[in-house]
Amino acid sequence: MDATDLAFAGATEQARLIAAGEVSSRELVQTYLDRIERLDPQLNAWRIVFGERALAEADQADARRGAGNERALLGVPVAIKDDVDVGGEVTAWGTSAHGGPAPQDAEAVRRLRAAGAIVLGKTNVPEMTIWPFTETITFGATRNPWDVERTPGGSSGGTAAAVASGMVGLGLGSDGLGSIRIPSAWCGLFGIKPQRDRVPIAPHDDAWQGLSVNGPIARSVADAALFLDATSDEGGFVAAAGRPPGKLRVAVSTKLAPGQLARLSPDVRAAVERTAELLRSLGHEVTERDPELPGSLMTNLLTRYFRGIYEDVANAMPHPQRLEARTRAMARVGRMIPASFVAKQRQAEAGLAARINAIFDHVDVLLQPGPVTGPTKIGQYHGRGAIWTLNGVAPRVPFQGWWNGTGQPACVVPAGLDRDGLPVGVQLVGRPGDEATLLSLSAQLEAERPWADRRPPVS
Repeated sequence: MDATDLAFAGATEQARLIAAGEVSSRELVQTYLDRIERLDPQLNAWRIVFGERALAEADQADARRGAGNERALLGVPVAIKDDVDVGGEVTAWGTSAHGGPAPQDAEAVRRLRAAGAIVLGKTNVPEMTIWPFTETITFGATRNPWDVERTPGGSSGGTAAAVASGMVGLGLGSDGLGSIRIPSAWCGLFGIKPQRDRVPIAPHDDAWQGLSVNGPIARSVADAALFLDATSDEGGFVAAAGRPPGKLRVAVSTKLAPGQLARLSPDVRAAVERTAELLRSLGHEVTERDPELPGSLMTNLLTRYFRGIYEDVANAMPHPQRLEARTRAMARVGRMIPASFVAKQRQAEAGLAARINAIFDHVDVLLQPGPVTGPTKIGQYHGRGAIWTLNGVAPRVPFQGWWNGTGQPACVVPAGLDRDGLPVGVQLVGRPGDEATLLSLSAQLEAERPWADRRPPVS
């Protein structure tokens, strides 16, 4: 296997090759380091790369393999989003306002290491992970490998750009209002927001007032399932991705929540329709049906979002004066929200979720658009104020945040290319706790409409 094919093989195949002795972990790590040296000057996906440390860990992994160690991710490199702690390294959050090195790995990173994974480096994020584009004054703009004049999305934009361009095979992202699913869609990848608390977020517990979770950005459904097996307590996700889903009832909906303003691009609408037709051809019962969307939904989400930004700045940023003006304005809004109102919104979650999830009394999966337009141009929001930027980006990604509010799993599945040759994704939403059905159905779609072999122009 040549170096490029190895880079794009995905974590599952890389783990198999290492376990079989067909490739060494050192070879794989060096392949990625060479590609990072060549490609990252164009993309700026990585905030920091742990080159020498990763090679040393690769040698250790190869020694363990030689001694019969059979860990699931033994010797496989992974990327870590730069809002998640790696021990001994700063967690920069896309800003120079950060503090000193983290004392230890975040729990999700610890579990990845326990499964044998090698931390290759940390990937860029928008400042304080606020936006669905990854551009900061401190670290510059991260670019989409499908079109370097466009964003890969955010806030897990660096991870998505790294995986899509073949600079790493698997990455950890976080998702507070779509931050795994948005960049996965715009970079042609599979990303899943797991059930809240499925993957630990410690020490960043209850991030964004319960909205945020950690999860995988991957080239394939199998790779995402492998990540979930390695990081969650339950396991069984690889098995779920490998079995047929059976006949499912699938609802298709493009309805917006009250107060949302957005317009589906013709390419995104066509992707939803193509996916619905493919599901019908696979024997699923596909109908048009909308969930009940309470009028208070967006107030609930925005309250928790703004308050979470304020809390992250207050708790993690010892030099807040260094933050961008737009970020400081977002934090001020969060600070002004009374704690009693925040508590009221948290208490309302169960009722909101019950009303929205009533649709699952009748169906097994909900099919929605991913982002409703293609990715924005680099610099489109440069110098803009907080509310202007929020009003600009929100109509592009209206369907993702709801499911952070309810806490249940949702994923994005690649669904072809738009008229500009850029990836389009559709969203699948499952019942609370039911990642298994989403993984099984997504794997069936992947088998019928493969995407993992697509390589962007910058690769």
